[in-house]
Amino acid sequence: MNDEQTDTGTGWPQPAGPVRPGGPAGEPDPRPDAPDPDELSPLAPQAPADDEPVVEPGVEPVDDGATVDLSAVSRSGEQPVAGSDGLAEPVGKSAAPVVAGRSRWSAAGVMIAALLALLGFTLVVQLKTTSTDPTLGATRQEDLVRILSDLDARENRLQQDIRALEDSQRQLRSGEQGRQAALDEATRRADELGILAGTLPAVGPGLTVQFDGGVKPISANRVLDAVQELRGAGAEAMQISGGDRATVRIIASTYFLDGDNGSLMVEGRRLSGPYTITVIGDPATMRTALNIPGGVVASVRGDGGNVTFGEREVAEVSALHVPIKLEHARPVS
Repeated sequence: MNDEQTDTGTGWPQPAGPVRPGGPAGEPDPRPDAPDPDELSPLAPQAPADDEPVVEPGVEPVDDGATVDLSAVSRSGEQPVAGSDGLAEPVGKSAAPVVAGRSRWSAAGVMIAALLALLGFTLVVQLKTTSTDPTLGATRQEDLVRILSDLDARENRLQQDIRALEDSQRQLRSGEQGRQAALDEATRRADELGILAGTLPAVGPGLTVQFDGGVKPISANRVLDAVQELRGAGAEAMQISGGDRATVRIIASTYFLDGDNGSLMVEGRRLSGPYTITVIGDPATMRTALNIPGGVVASVRGDGGNVTFGEREVAEVSALHVPIKLEHARPVS
């Protein structure tokens, strides 16, 4: 310290100088050449001498010419070190990391803010799109309920279709046995249809029914009544033969007409009496159907004719009918 500075008891050096005469403390000196009171303040910085280093309050000089801020030591508790510019810096904490940390936090904050803004914009657009849907907005509650019911019904139908397809898949995967069973069933069905259509011959238990004319010849109506009674009794296949051994297969479309000289026209073919119908079915049932009171047998006998039955364990229907070509009828798909 300079010899001119004195200790005032406050810890601060007090420069020696003229004391302002007179007047209470704090009042300005009335003399025109009096010094500025701020210059005489013990807290005012004093201009250093040209060869004297600058010493700030609370700072002690160090050997390398750098200064250490003692006030920083008292505040943070860290040991200060001299910086390259002569200013004290605390050990372990520098200004550069603080600035870098603030810059990093600033970038993260900007990114978070941008993401939140984008999320909010997306939510607003979604809500606006949902709330302004013209289809749902204009639909009544009853229509919505009906639409839901239709969707449920469609789902049930689709589930049924899925189950049916799965069953078909299992049947197809069952192997050769399943395919053979399907083939056998198809063959059986085709045989039945062939017998009914008259395209296949048939054998089985049955009857032979012979009509002999009397005073009056056997009319087409009497033969047609006998065919209908036999069908009602369960006849599965029939054919009719004349005295000249001409034979015609009887099917659903067969027609009967009276011909010349007591002859009979069957499907365009002329047959002469006596006429014999060969039928496959249950013999007892068919006999009972023809013998009902007032039935076919009674009518023929009333006209002077006669009806003769012959049961057969194996009756053969061998006459065939030309397949009918359908022009209009089609199976329902």
